[in-house]
Amino acid sequence: MDKEQKYVRREKLGVSRFGSNQARGSGIASHPLRLTPYALILFVLSGCFFNVQLWPKVEPLQEKELTGTGKDKIVLMDLSGVISEEERGTSFMPEPNLVAQLKEELKKAEQDPEVKAVVLRIDSPGGTVTASDILYHELEVFKQKTGKKVIASIMSLGASGGYYVAVASDKIVAQPTTVTGSIGVIMLNLNVKGLMEKIGVTGTPIKSGEFKDMGSPLRPMTDEEKKLFQGIIDQMYDRFVSVVADGRKNLTKEQVRKAADGRVYTAKQALDLGLIDQIGYLEDAINVAKSEAGLGEARVVTYVRPGSYEDNIYSQIPRGGPQTFNLVNLDIRSLVQPGVPRFMYLWSP
Repeated sequence: MDKEQKYVRREKLGVSRFGSNQARGSGIASHPLRLTPYALILFVLSGCFFNVQLWPKVEPLQEKELTGTGKDKIVLMDLSGVISEEERGTSFMPEPNLVAQLKEELKKAEQDPEVKAVVLRIDSPGGTVTASDILYHELEVFKQKTGKKVIASIMSLGASGGYYVAVASDKIVAQPTTVTGSIGVIMLNLNVKGLMEKIGVTGTPIKSGEFKDMGSPLRPMTDEEKKLFQGIIDQMYDRFVSVVADGRKNLTKEQVRKAADGRVYTAKQALDLGLIDQIGYLEDAINVAKSEAGLGEARVVTYVRPGSYEDNIYSQIPRGGPQTFNLVNLDIRSLVQPGVPRFMYLWSP
């Protein structure tokens, strides 16, 4: 075998022209795993790296049956956490914002003729004025277009914006241990003037009008600015009262206003005031939905993303991001932004 034939044979066996020892010493062997760092660098430099999907995309909702029998369906939907238009989840596990999620679920329920009612499970301290109002509006439109019943089932907490959304339903059922109410508006704003002075930073706004920077965190609010903000708060409060009075046919505006001083109520107190229709558990809310829709039996279903797990009516789709809360520690980091006052239908003790 001549020298050239030996070389061809060695090439077929994956051995470098420079000899096996030299190839191993250089760190560039023919083994694919050893080439990975070099290939990765070339991959990145070529721009191909950024076209690779490193995390799963958000998939369309799929129906998941939970319990019950029959042809007709009752859809269990969730309104959980702080109500906001802010995106949820993380870069690796993105989720639609709460408004988009509920809109998608309502659209799916609207297009299914077997869906006769919706049970909206609420566990929320409220949120932004606009997001709460959008959800209320979407539920009202859904009922008008479809004639399908909506029953609100308030879990541990349905306060402020959470209650605002609930009054769009045909009936409200609250758990025996529910906290609800907190009808009112609050503006969240930060004043960091003292802190900034300590580190030697001052703000010098150049503005076109006296009130262009009203609500600035770099200085105290003037009395006139407080009056202007109070006027906005009062109008939003009046809308809240009107929405509750429209949804609760048994109450007048005057009766709602008496209960709407911002305080929260137990389920028993809310029932006595006419803010809810019944005290009961989630199963009771489902039975109310059957009764309101004229159903003897029905399957309870929910809408889930591929890969999520729902086993029964108390299962809940995991929620990402900072929109978690409890009665002691409410995380509203996504809602409080320095220099950006936010108007909230939110119970924020």
